Amino acid sequence: MRAADWTRTLAQYRQPLPARSIFELVVTFVPFVAIWAVAWWMLSISTLLAMVLAFANAAFLVRLFIIQHDCGHGSLFRDRRLCDWIGRGLGILTLTPYDVWRRTHSIHHSTTGNLDRRGVGDVPTLTVREYREKGWIGRALYRLLRHPVFMFGVVPFYLFFLQHRLPVYLMRSGWRYWLSAMATNAAIALVLGVIVWLGGWDVLLFVFLPTMLLAAIAGTWFFYVQHQFEETSWQHEDEWNIQDAALHGSSHYDLPGILRWITGNIGVHHVHHLASRIPFYRLGEVVRDHDLLAQSKRITLWESFRCARLHLWDEKRGKLLSFAEARTLYA
Repeated sequence: MRAADWTRTLAQYRQPLPARSIFELVVTFVPFVAIWAVAWWMLSISTLLAMVLAFANAAFLVRLFIIQHDCGHGSLFRDRRLCDWIGRGLGILTLTPYDVWRRTHSIHHSTTGNLDRRGVGDVPTLTVREYREKGWIGRALYRLLRHPVFMFGVVPFYLFFLQHRLPVYLMRSGWRYWLSAMATNAAIALVLGVIVWLGGWDVLLFVFLPTMLLAAIAGTWFFYVQHQFEETSWQHEDEWNIQDAALHGSSHYDLPGILRWITGNIGVHHVHHLASRIPFYRLGEVVRDHDLLAQSKRITLWESFRCARLHLWDEKRGKLLSFAEARTLYA
């Protein structure tokens, strides 16, 4: 089947189930708050145990981000305004201004796999030719950016703690995005102030910070694997098609059951890009009903670790290469 045919086939899964949406929200938000409270209390007994709980709670924060993500697509409930206000509330917990993120994520969906429209909502990716044309400083900076320690250590902190605070990349898009960022910043500051006032700096350092950092690292990794795999797809504007890019440029990250739950099935990313209005809890239905989609662009957890060493798009061969492979092929 062509990508366009799949889009029509998947339309039957787009309807959200209100009771299921409420259930998924409750079973994610309530444990998150409960574990947060227990970790806070645990500080009086053991800082180490409190940090362990905080790290574990990152799983629920990742899932809250996925629910916020569905709100951005209007797929959690039929009422768009309800989705938006839930998303804005969750944005305070995820340190992500909802309206800003929704705009950049929309650009990501509308330009994914397009070599001529890179730069917003994606992982910076150079072609082999572009990399070879850069001077040594440009190459060194790109190699630093794509190094796993920098990509999954520094970048998550920068994105969620710094970049989201000021939407300078949407400077010309209107005041609403600045309002979204500033309102979210004010709410975050209020929450952090209350935490320090009631519990002191220890709660901020040993409960809040570990949860946020681990969730940010995990979120960055999952987003990376969804598009940065060997057999992904990049095309120039004249050859690019949004449906083909969705099917062939997004992976099916086939995770173990518990990780599928934590990540809200976002690993079924090729289906999500084909039909972004499908609620996250129905993506599993799609791959159970359609084996072709289940096997398409499938990457296992073990196989995904190799993706961290892929850096350059080879236009000639149509796949991502490591720096070493590019050096060997184009020496």
